Amino acid sequence: MVDTLLSVFSYTFMSRALVVGLMVSLCAALLGVCLVLKRYSMIGDGLSHVGFGALSVAMACNVAPLVVSIPVVVLAAFFLLRLSETGKIKGDAAIAMVSSSALAFGVIVTALSGGMNADVQGYMFGSILAMSRSDVVLSLALSFVVLLLFILFYHDIFAVTFDEAFARATGMQVRFCNMLIAFLTAITVVVGMRMMGALLMSSLIIFPALTAMRLFTSFKAVVLCAAVSSMLCFFIGMLLSFFLSIPAGASVVAVSLIVFLLFSLLAKIKA
Repeated sequence: MVDTLLSVFSYTFMSRALVVGLMVSLCAALLGVCLVLKRYSMIGDGLSHVGFGALSVAMACNVAPLVVSIPVVVLAAFFLLRLSETGKIKGDAAIAMVSSSALAFGVIVTALSGGMNADVQGYMFGSILAMSRSDVVLSLALSFVVLLLFILFYHDIFAVTFDEAFARATGMQVRFCNMLIAFLTAITVVVGMRMMGALLMSSLIIFPALTAMRLFTSFKAVVLCAAVSSMLCFFIGMLLSFFLSIPAGASVVAVSLIVFLLFSLLAKIKA
């Protein structure tokens, strides 16, 4: 068993994918708890579709994908937050509108620029071969920034997540905290799309939080459980992807679903 695992790590692309993926899984799980509690969990799905549209344009123009997708997805996150705050379009409707439009735009650009090739399919469904050395360095740097900002503003994020009205009444910068959460989510989605794919990236945000909430009720316990389960599911999913030759994103989602069902069963037994 040990020799088999060591053989996996001997491949450079697997080492890169695991290192970046574990960091992204950790960031996504931490943010996912906040987004699920705020009933804004589908923002990950919407932003990943926006990211696909941006990546399609970048590939058509022969520009580095992350250089284009990061600012576009961040702006989209702020735009969705603004729509939700104005109340003219509800959060879920705004996400559905933006995500479907961005996905359609990406498909059109892809069709006009040469059709559905291996690179495009990798971005849609995830590919462990997509990570270059420069991608790894940039992805790790961004993941560390996300993790650091989450830790620094943990108490503010906690307050805004549970009672936004009370936080505003106490003088807390609620708008800044919401923008921070949106910014961190956008960065995490863009980085994670390289392996999970645009269509499956939201699973890294939703599944860990829902899984942890089956057994735990306190915010801290849910966050810790979500972080551990997310990283574990990603690790197992990547190994299955390698040995079974299946898309990485689909493999991780399948493992996450199994773990969620197990936690749900344990919750029923415990009750």
